[in-house]
Amino acid sequence: MAKVFNWHLNREMEYPYEGSRPDKQFAIVFNINRCIGCQTCTMACRNTWTFNPGQEYMWWNNVETKPYGGYPHNWDFKLLEMMGEQSWNGDTYVGKTIFEDVPDDKRVLGHMPTEEDWAHPNIYEDTPAGEFKGETELPEHDLWMFYLQRTCNHCTYPGCLAACPRKAIYKRKEDGIVLVDQERCRGYRECVQGCPYKKAMYRPTTRITEKCIGCYPLNEQDLGARCVVACVGKIRLQGWLSAPGEGNPENPMDYLVHEAKVALPLYPQFGTEPNLYYIPPRWAPRKFLRQLFGPNVEDAIERYTNPDKTLFGLLRLFGTTPTLISRFKVTDDDAVGFDRANRELVRVPLDEPFFVRPEYDAQYDVQRLNEP
Repeated sequence: MAKVFNWHLNREMEYPYEGSRPDKQFAIVFNINRCIGCQTCTMACRNTWTFNPGQEYMWWNNVETKPYGGYPHNWDFKLLEMMGEQSWNGDTYVGKTIFEDVPDDKRVLGHMPTEEDWAHPNIYEDTPAGEFKGETELPEHDLWMFYLQRTCNHCTYPGCLAACPRKAIYKRKEDGIVLVDQERCRGYRECVQGCPYKKAMYRPTTRITEKCIGCYPLNEQDLGARCVVACVGKIRLQGWLSAPGEGNPENPMDYLVHEAKVALPLYPQFGTEPNLYYIPPRWAPRKFLRQLFGPNVEDAIERYTNPDKTLFGLLRLFGTTPTLISRFKVTDDDAVGFDRANRELVRVPLDEPFFVRPEYDAQYDVQRLNEP
């Protein structure tokens, strides 16, 4: 086992291969607080990539209702139970990752979902936890649930890559997207067992693994992935994330993850250093959120609840353009996004203007009514 530095854990950890970060890393930030659970992202991905025979249970993108929902069912609960205690000392993870506490015949701690686990992609959708006790207030609701948006995390240290005995899974140097070499794959399903997020999926008609490809043909044209662009709630922002210590505060991903630290990884204790990040829901129990997103949940929620002008402006740029925003700035009046060539893509006012039409339109000589 090699030693690699995982900045989510704030320490070195064991991994089967030497560390090698890409030139730039594909990343998405999800604002859970805005998600309406409409599954438009799910169907956009489905209609683009997984509509053929053998892909019936392949939902590369899904939105599940926490705390009970999950696809495949109990994908996270089963692994958390296998891992045992997951302890943090401040910002440093002192428990063992899925690469550090493994059976003798494996390189990754994992489990194989059953056919029943794959059979119900919307299990427990909209099912809340807790009790209704009348009026509820922040910071934590008595009756609660939230939607968790999921696709492949294109991890820095992928569990699927580590588990594959054929070395059929690789991480692209140019953008960090994790792909399967389908010529090398023999369908052993070690990647399915080894991916802690269960986003490597076996296709029985071809007997090989398939998974989210990050919509890289679109990314190569500086366009967002299908799930990102289709999002009705404008909860997603895609871009390129820099390595820790190398971030540019004018880069939206770097600002959200490294500067404001308002966006957090999902289950950082797994050790994969995932590259999807989440702004946590403000109303859910903090103990539950800390298990999902690590020890900095309270700080992230506080920054989101009381944003400074820069963060407020950046949040308004979510979902405003299909082209990736490479740089942003916030003025006294607007949030502005720029493309890779530094051309202005979009300009959004910080305060939406309010217009009242005159009752009489002199140009067309008509009376108009203004509905309240």
